[in-house]
Amino acid sequence: MDATAGWPGLGGVRILDLSRLLPGGFATVLMADLGADVIKVESPDGGDYGRLVDPETFAALNRNKRSVVLDLREPDGRENLLRLVERSDAVVESYRPGVLDSMGLGYERLRSVNPRVVLCSITGFGQSGPYATRPGHDLNFLALSGFFAVPHRPGESVDRVGVRVADLAGAMYAALSTAVAVGAAAASGEGQHLDVSLHEAAAGWAGPLALPLLGLADPADSPLVTGDNDVFFVGDGQRIAFATFEDKFWLTFRNAFAGEFPELDDDSYDRRADRTRAREDVRSLLTDVFRRRDMAWWTDALSGLDLPWAPVYDSPRAFLADEHVLDRDLVGTLPGSATAQARRQVRFPVRFGSGLDSLRSPAPGHGEHTAEILAELAG
Repeated sequence: MDATAGWPGLGGVRILDLSRLLPGGFATVLMADLGADVIKVESPDGGDYGRLVDPETFAALNRNKRSVVLDLREPDGRENLLRLVERSDAVVESYRPGVLDSMGLGYERLRSVNPRVVLCSITGFGQSGPYATRPGHDLNFLALSGFFAVPHRPGESVDRVGVRVADLAGAMYAALSTAVAVGAAAASGEGQHLDVSLHEAAAGWAGPLALPLLGLADPADSPLVTGDNDVFFVGDGQRIAFATFEDKFWLTFRNAFAGEFPELDDDSYDRRADRTRAREDVRSLLTDVFRRRDMAWWTDALSGLDLPWAPVYDSPRAFLADEHVLDRDLVGTLPGSATAQARRQVRFPVRFGSGLDSLRSPAPGHGEHTAEILAELAG
C-alpha cells in the first residue's frame, strides 16, 4: 500500500542526493518522508561512510530513499548522473566549494541539461568568503555563530550540547528552500543554485537571542536569563526541568509547597521583574528546595498541578517509556528488508490530516537500486 496515496505531498518530485553524513542526509530524508523520490548517489568505494561510522543514525537519515552507485570520477558515471539530472527536480550536495565544478558537474553544466533543476549546495561556510574552503564540523560552526554567546544561567559559560544543532538547522533550511525552489521552478521553468551555509544557519537560530545582548554589560542580565527556568537536581541525583517563567506558575508552585518548605512563604519574588533581578537568589532557593526530596516524591507532588515541569530523560529508554510518546505513537518500527533490519525510529514529527506515515521503507543497501535506476534511464 502506498502510504502517501490520497495526498501528493512531494510526490512526483525527484531529488538526487550526492551528500554524505548528517546535514544532507537529514535534509533529503525530510523530503523523502514527504513523498519525494530521493535517489542517493554513492561512490563505488563503500558510498556514504556514515554506513560504517554509525549504522543506526545512517538508517534514520536514509529511510524512504533509493541508492545508485555511480563513479563520478569516470566519464560514464558523470554521463549517467547528467541523464538522471535531466529527469530530476533537484540535486543536493555537500562537497566543498568548487569540487562539483572540477568534475564538470557544476550548476551551469547541470542546468545545461535541465534548465529547471535546483542545485542545493550545503557547506560549512558557504560558496564564497574567506572561510569558504575551510574544513569544519558542527562544533566549529556553532563556535562562530553566536550560539555560545547566549547565556542560560548567571555566572556560567555556555557549554556544548550533544545534538548537532548547526548541522540540523542547516538541513532544515536546505529542505525548506529546496522544496520552495522546486515549486518556483515548476512555475517559471527556471531553476537556481541554493547556497546553504551551516554556520549561517546556526547564526539564524542564535541571532534573535544573541544580538539583543549587544547593549548589556553582562550578557547574563538578559531578561531571558532567570533563576526559575532551569534544570535542578533532586534528592536521588536525578534532574527536573522547571520553568515558571510566568507569574501565575510561580504563584501556583509557591502556594502549593510553602507548607512543606517554609522558605517559599515569601512574596518577594511573585513578580517576573523581581525574580529576574534576583535570578541568582531564586536559583539558589530552588536548588535547595528540589534537592530535599527524591524524584518519586516530586513526581507525585507536581503531577496534579498546572505547572511547566518535566523529569530530565538522560537515556533513550526513558524517552521511549514516556506515556505521551507512547500515546502519540511518536516512535514506530521501520519495516526491514533483505538488506536492512527492522528498526525503531522517530516518525516525521508533523501530523498531516492525510495520515501520511513516514516509516515506509528502510535505508537502502549500498547500490541496492543501481540496476533498477539505470533500467529506468534506458527506458
